[in-house]
Amino acid sequence: MHPSCGGRENVREGLEIGMMENNLSGKSGQVEFPSCRWGYFTRLLVLCLLVIAGRIGHASAGVPQAREATLRGYQDYVAKVETRNTDSLRKGAFLWIDELPEAKRTHAYENLKQGGVELRRLGKNNGEDAARIPGGMIHDWEGMIFIPGAKLEQVLGVLQDYNKHSVYYAPDVESAKIESREGDHFRVYMRFRRKKIVTVVLNTEQDVMYFRDSTTREHSRSSAIRIREVADPGSKEEKEKSPAEENGFLWQMETWWRMEERDGGVYVQNEAVTLTRDIPAGLGWLIGPFVTSIPKETLEFTMNATRDAVLGKREH
Repeated sequence: MHPSCGGRENVREGLEIGMMENNLSGKSGQVEFPSCRWGYFTRLLVLCLLVIAGRIGHASAGVPQAREATLRGYQDYVAKVETRNTDSLRKGAFLWIDELPEAKRTHAYENLKQGGVELRRLGKNNGEDAARIPGGMIHDWEGMIFIPGAKLEQVLGVLQDYNKHSVYYAPDVESAKIESREGDHFRVYMRFRRKKIVTVVLNTEQDVMYFRDSTTREHSRSSAIRIREVADPGSKEEKEKSPAEENGFLWQMETWWRMEERDGGVYVQNEAVTLTRDIPAGLGWLIGPFVTSIPKETLEFTMNATRDAVLGKREH
């Protein structure tokens, strides 16, 4: 995910239903019906979506009550990821693709050199898109890119330039600013917008620490210390939802970045572990695409956007 998060407009698929988040909180929203050529049945489908979205708002009201056990499960998972990352920094491979069998490793490096993104999913249940815990789902994705011709300091110049992340990572990051900085320790505000059938706007605070491992290596650790879903974003009625009102599309987020300068450029690696609500019975087709596909899509977008931003700054 973005140094904290991200997600491209390839998330455009499905119907464009503006302000659906209002319906998720039980309010009437604004709907843009498709042109008449779609006909009666498309309009009927949109109305059905609105009715079901209203059900989500009512069904999700009780979800936060289960969050104590859910958070414990998530914290236990994050502790294991932290241990794994610490161990690999001390005595393992700095980049995860270096742990792959030779044939797969060679293919991965070729893909990276050609501008591709290497992605892998970790911690999932067999046949599932995420690791399920009581009341929630843990999504653990890791991605990597190669930025040809770049220097380590140029990559850091983008990642640490949080005041411009709304430019580098638009449209996912609507606004961002550094709230405080002490050396390599940052406290950052970021506002995210996610869209996949429903639109979700989130205000977040990130606590980020950077560590220099050598002249060619650096890693960082980021924690979302505050996440709040926004109701009626952009309107006069805009407000942050209370824990009892939110829909649980993103409860927690932890991120680990690694950067290594070699082979005539910089390899950039990002692991993002997020916690979302579980999927209510009967609503998987509507909620499922958001909570299961968004983590992967946003990570892929973030990696591509990071490379584009570094190359763009280098050219200027």
